[in-house]
Amino acid sequence: MDTILRFTIENFRSIAEQKSIVLTPDSHVKDLEDNVAVQGEHRYFRTAAIYGANSSGKSNVVHGLWMMKHLVDSSVKMNNGEALPYDPFALNAEKTQSPTLYELDFLTGDEHYRYGFTHTAQVICEEWLIRTDEAGKETKLFDRDEEGIGVNEVDFAEGKDLEERTNDNRLFLSLVGQLGGDISNQILGFFSKQLNVLSGLKTERLHLFTGQYLQEQQPGYEQMKEFFQRVDLGFSNLSLKVQEFSPEDLPNEMPADLKEEICKELSGQKHLEVFSQHGLYDQEGNRIGEQNFDFKQMESAGTQKLFDMAGPIFATLYRGGVLMIDELDAKMHPLLTQELVALFNAPARNPRGAQLIFTTHDTNLLSAQLLRQDQIWFTEKDAQERTDLYSMAQMVLPDGTRPSHTTNMERNYIAGRYGAIPYFSPLI
Repeated sequence: MDTILRFTIENFRSIAEQKSIVLTPDSHVKDLEDNVAVQGEHRYFRTAAIYGANSSGKSNVVHGLWMMKHLVDSSVKMNNGEALPYDPFALNAEKTQSPTLYELDFLTGDEHYRYGFTHTAQVICEEWLIRTDEAGKETKLFDRDEEGIGVNEVDFAEGKDLEERTNDNRLFLSLVGQLGGDISNQILGFFSKQLNVLSGLKTERLHLFTGQYLQEQQPGYEQMKEFFQRVDLGFSNLSLKVQEFSPEDLPNEMPADLKEEICKELSGQKHLEVFSQHGLYDQEGNRIGEQNFDFKQMESAGTQKLFDMAGPIFATLYRGGVLMIDELDAKMHPLLTQELVALFNAPARNPRGAQLIFTTHDTNLLSAQLLRQDQIWFTEKDAQERTDLYSMAQMVLPDGTRPSHTTNMERNYIAGRYGAIPYFSPLI
């Protein structure tokens, strides 16, 4: 299985100090034991939610993981001297000159790794890879600092004699993988294929992916169709047509130079036409036929978003891996959001232990008996506009107790007992 256990980030946007989101159970929490998945000696969660006021930094946690993935995926293409994407905390002079840190503690296949690096706009400052065995013993496979790269030639022989071939702005892991290293390619494969980060506000680019997923009947599409029927979105069926761009799609009256420019840009690109099938009824309410609607023109924004995201969601459920979504609940009914979380929580529907990590404002999830306290995370900014990231399970309330499922967690959150909510000055 491919699973995140912990993601750590520092000096990225509003996350000035080192913060971590942890996907393993807290010893204080005993509720909803079915939410805890087991892989060998590891216990982890299939879902985790991040709450917080607008501009509190919860999206920066998501974007931070996306940026780590992007840096790992694209390092192989970096030219010597090319600038690295670098977005440090901007409200502290020291931080604007300090490295950003990313570290991921994860499982892939039968292995447990901890991989991380720090960087500025010019250089990779530090980089490390650690493997942990079933007994919890850590073995450092390589580490990198300002003095150079040190390789464990016994356990990471694939990195031997490659230390001096690594550019300052390129990840050592990427170089070793490019030259055929098995361990390196296993880790690079996790980042490129098993870890996906999406925005729940900008789902249009997923539209074609989901359409092709359904049209080609890729593994998991039956579960997707059954899900659409179960949540009753109003249509009885979908028909899809994937077409390549053709110059004939452009108006005849379009100027020739503009038409030529558009043809160059869109040549070879595909677009998707989706039609939703609705029942046609007589005056007595008897169904007498079918009526097809243009999906993008006639269906609601929430239904369109759910369709767009369904491809990545059900592909992840089928093959396993990690899906992180910013603003999962945007445009969608709270019951739909609950159903998606329940899909990932249920072992029968999620046999490969896929993970869904998401940001949300949907407080209904707190009272739906879907999430344990250690699956619920909050972001909140301090007086210096630095983001704090903490779990409900880590909290001790003013009366000395910890948040519990026996209390109304939704009401307590809205009342401000857990922080991470907006505060308004009174109206005059």
